[in-house]
Amino acid sequence: MSNLIQAARKQVAALTQTAYEKAAAEGLLPAGAEVKATIEIPKDPTHGDYASSFAMAGAKALHKAPRQIAEIIVAHLDLTGTFFDKVEIAGPGFLNFTLGSKWYGQVLADIEAEGARYGAVDEGKGEKVMVEFVSANPTGPMHIGNARGGVLGDALAAVLERAGYDVWREFYVNDAGNQIHKFAMSIDARYMQIVLGEENYTFPEDGYHGDDIKELAQAFYDQHGPAWKDKPEEERQAAMAQYGLSVNIPKMKEDLRRYQIEYNEWFLESTLHNSGYVAETVGLLAEKGWTYEKDGALWLNTTALLKQKYLAEGKSQEQVDKLDLKDDVLRRANGFYTYFAADIAYHRNKLAERGFSKAINIWGADHHGHVARLQAALDGLGLDGSHRLIVVLMQLVNLLQDGQPVRMSKRSGKAIALRDLLDEVSVDAARFFFNSRASTSALDFDLDLAVREDSENPVYYVQYAHARICSLVARLGEEGHAVPAAAAVDPARFTTVEEKSLIKTLSQLPETIRLAARDYDPSGVNRYLITLAGEFHRFYNSCHIKGEEDAVLDARLKLSDTVRSVIANCLDLIGVTAPEKM
Repeated sequence: MSNLIQAARKQVAALTQTAYEKAAAEGLLPAGAEVKATIEIPKDPTHGDYASSFAMAGAKALHKAPRQIAEIIVAHLDLTGTFFDKVEIAGPGFLNFTLGSKWYGQVLADIEAEGARYGAVDEGKGEKVMVEFVSANPTGPMHIGNARGGVLGDALAAVLERAGYDVWREFYVNDAGNQIHKFAMSIDARYMQIVLGEENYTFPEDGYHGDDIKELAQAFYDQHGPAWKDKPEEERQAAMAQYGLSVNIPKMKEDLRRYQIEYNEWFLESTLHNSGYVAETVGLLAEKGWTYEKDGALWLNTTALLKQKYLAEGKSQEQVDKLDLKDDVLRRANGFYTYFAADIAYHRNKLAERGFSKAINIWGADHHGHVARLQAALDGLGLDGSHRLIVVLMQLVNLLQDGQPVRMSKRSGKAIALRDLLDEVSVDAARFFFNSRASTSALDFDLDLAVREDSENPVYYVQYAHARICSLVARLGEEGHAVPAAAAVDPARFTTVEEKSLIKTLSQLPETIRLAARDYDPSGVNRYLITLAGEFHRFYNSCHIKGEEDAVLDARLKLSDTVRSVIANCLDLIGVTAPEKM
């Protein structure tokens, strides 16, 4: 797995250490000193490609002025066969290393060798992790918040796979509990209004008012007629819930499939209740002394669990005592388990039964208060939830058109539905835009910009770079210039700032993947793509390819085709197509 940025950094450290040891052997510097130097990549390329602080960091231990140390080190450096062409001393004693043609050629060779796997790193070492995302209630259409969470989860799962993790994608279906009861009650009320007349049956105030509920009730009536009005309410509502879920869950799968999202599993909450796993989990918490009874209900001592968690994280007792902590009901007085109890059971299932080392959830920012409570409950079960449950909180999406917020959906009159959005913009644009900002930032989604075919639209800008290279390769191929193998290219032909800058950007993908996985932030891939496309357009506009002597033409053609492959690779990673023509 190639990471030539880190390889060059390590080589700087090894070269300076070897030079120091040579100088020490000659008695020019004290032997045995441990120098902890930093190796930075200067923002200004005139300061070299890597800058080592060895001379300054070693001044005290080596009993010399940094500039003197730097001069001795440079005199003992041997760059033969390395990635570097020269070293210069700058300022108080920085050692500025400049990359040579070997490094530039190696970047192209590594990308060619690794193909579609280029950028892969082994941070995960095969660790088994689950990414649970979207998990929208199956009581209505998915909205644009789910659209953002879908892309963040899917792209994060892909990034983690590329970073060496064994990833499982899961959708948790909330097909039990209070919201399903409300769902059933709402369909039932609309059904009874169809049978008896709207004025003769009161719709519950806290029911779901969307048009989709009316459509489900009408469809149920069309299948069964008025006969169900005489059945017991409980039986009728159970049938309504089952019917509503049988329609809505396949619709959700269809919408997400259209959005290029597939899951390893759709996990039903009802299975946790039906198998007794929720009751068993609550029983374990009781056994460990974390529960108590009050007013006929069973409560979790969340306050004590959170205090334990916060003290372990380094908060002072005084800070913890000032927090407004509250306990949670696990089992109501009527014997029904709460959503929180089911959530604890579900995450115990992930970590204890199915053996995931981490459970990574994409949640809306409105769930912020739930995170620490769930982690603490898992701590109480001995599952180290504070470290093994990772929650990526996602800020809101603002949909804009003509510079104004779009508030209403054509279908439901409430939130914007995912399928409505995908009728307005392409899947490529939706996926690229929703992954363009870190989850911690609110996102303005400009509908007008998403359909524009110019460089202002970031997905168009990146896809156009790919299509432009495909056209270039095809055109030159017709003239007898096939893309050469990396080994056949003379990297010494890369002499311009634009060529070198473009190759440096190509080399940054493994580090981009590593950081995106580390920070659970796949939007880094989008930023990388925009930078790479920009560097390519600058190179293309200033470095002629057609008409150049063969060695230069081959080098630039190979560089262009390498950019094409990396753009395609990264677009695929975030679930966006790489068109050959535009």
